[in-house]
Amino acid sequence: MKKMVSILICALALMVGHIQAQEVELTKEEKKALQEKIDSIQHAEAVEAINAKKFTLEADQVVFKYGQTAYVTSNFNSSPLASFTLKVQVAFNIPAAGPNGLGGVTVNGKVSSYEMRTDKRGTLYLSMNVMGVGISARLDISMPKGTNNATVTITPNFNSNRLTLNGVILPAFKSSVFKGRSI
Repeated sequence: MKKMVSILICALALMVGHIQAQEVELTKEEKKALQEKIDSIQHAEAVEAINAKKFTLEADQVVFKYGQTAYVTSNFNSSPLASFTLKVQVAFNIPAAGPNGLGGVTVNGKVSSYEMRTDKRGTLYLSMNVMGVGISARLDISMPKGTNNATVTITPNFNSNRLTLNGVILPAFKSSVFKGRSI
């Protein structure tokens, strides 16, 4: 009798464990709806940070003048804006330290001509001029509706070496960027 009860308890324990181990699988539509909700929340946070002028673009791809691309580490490549001071930092995955100590360049500048607009499709466009030691450029940021993915085009005023950064816009307090030495 004791043997029968212990076998029955073991069988019940295995069945309960097996039932609990099964995960509820979401359908494709439910996964898509969940991802859209997450994207819309991130978009709202990004727009709020842009309006407050306290945001960071964490780039994971750099596109050069003639279309060559380089995939980079997002916690080294950013354009954080705090109030009206902008820091542009670009670092590449190379063994050399570079002027900023990270394998790239970091420059600070004062922002002027800060203009934000939204087109009829909901894409947010932000344009600004940046002047400082080591930088004199126009930054154009575009962020499509419903996502926090953005593109920053840095166009220098004194040459044609355009640089484009692709990444995500985050509020400054959520950014995980390591700041290098400025020029």
